[in-house]
Amino acid sequence: MLSTLIVDEFVSDTPGVAIPRAEPQLVVRFGPSARGGVDVHAMGPRERAHRKLIRAGQRAVVALLRLGAHEAVLGVPASHIAGRVVALDELWGGAATRQLEERLARAREPLRAAAVVEAAIAERLAATDAQRAHTGLLLAAADKLESGKVSAVARELGVSARNLRRVFREAVGMSPKAYARLTRFHRALRTARHAAGLDWATIALDCGYYDQAHLISEFRVIAGVTPRTLLRELELGASRAAPFALSGQRAAR
Repeated sequence: MLSTLIVDEFVSDTPGVAIPRAEPQLVVRFGPSARGGVDVHAMGPRERAHRKLIRAGQRAVVALLRLGAHEAVLGVPASHIAGRVVALDELWGGAATRQLEERLARAREPLRAAAVVEAAIAERLAATDAQRAHTGLLLAAADKLESGKVSAVARELGVSARNLRRVFREAVGMSPKAYARLTRFHRALRTARHAAGLDWATIALDCGYYDQAHLISEFRVIAGVTPRTLLRELELGASRAAPFALSGQRAAR
């Protein structure tokens, strides 16, 4: 039920850019910035990029949760932590959080810590049947929203647009329109980062934008900068981090 596990170690002070995502994340930090040397937070879904200075010596394990697994893992709907960073003990309670932090402290190195996080999430999923009745609707709509309007997707799925918006607000923490916008943004960003040559007009059309101007406008809204500036920021951050591969699952943030 994990979307991606990301492991990074920062060898120097690095200006970090947290790309906004619809998926909530569990973030484990090791190092001088973490309370007691290791701490765990849940980061809610975001619609805008967030920037901060990451101190040298910090290591991080980030688990992105798939749609439909949010409430089972976190214990609350994603809407409860949308746009927020919440200490895990506020969601899991002190005892369960301390147990996880103790297991992480014993792990000592990043790949073992990632395995601890993955196991903890699996345990939460196995211990609950919190697959809500609307999960099937949520997943079906998420797939169709990449290329369809909210009203059209709702009609195709046999529900009202109002009901679809309510489900997304509760389960994902954002509207279906915002989810579609963010999905389109990630697709364009992935395409640009792996393209042999940057042709923004072609990327825009391939990723569902009206034109290049539409793409640039949405990047400014979501990331606060132009597409080219965002790529330079991400390249700078990647050059100062020492990432660890996780069986092909690692993804750049």
